[in-house]
Amino acid sequence: MGEELVINEKLKISGDRLIVSAVRSSGPGGQNVNKVATCIELRFNPTEWGQLTHAALQRLLTSVKNRIDAEGRIIITSQKYREQFKNLEDARSKLRDMIIKCLKAPKPRRPTKPTKSSVEDRIKKKKITSEKKQNRSKIIYD
Repeated sequence: MGEELVINEKLKISGDRLIVSAVRSSGPGGQNVNKVATCIELRFNPTEWGQLTHAALQRLLTSVKNRIDAEGRIIITSQKYREQFKNLEDARSKLRDMIIKCLKAPKPRRPTKPTKSSVEDRIKKKKITSEKKQNRSKIIYD
């Protein structure tokens, strides 16, 4: 339909893979909002695209799981501007940013040891709490 969307040097989405529809915007704007369809709804099916690795595709699908329709397409809407063309560019940049974000694998978490002073503080607090509870118990006289 439209021009291709360039993600980076290696990844491009052809225009016929993007389904664009204009719908009426919500919010303030008076009569103009009721007359003109400036809100853009961009639909894209990443599983049919086939240029993403399996891991990147899974990251993309989990990050946008609330925006996926029954057919597996990602739905992106933009009604930021009053012009349809600007909203189309905004929706395309949102899609580009989503894909770029999923390409980078997250850093694995490396577990850390607690510091010596934090361990000592924790043990000291435990002893204080233990003493409080010991003082609450009944005293037995012989």
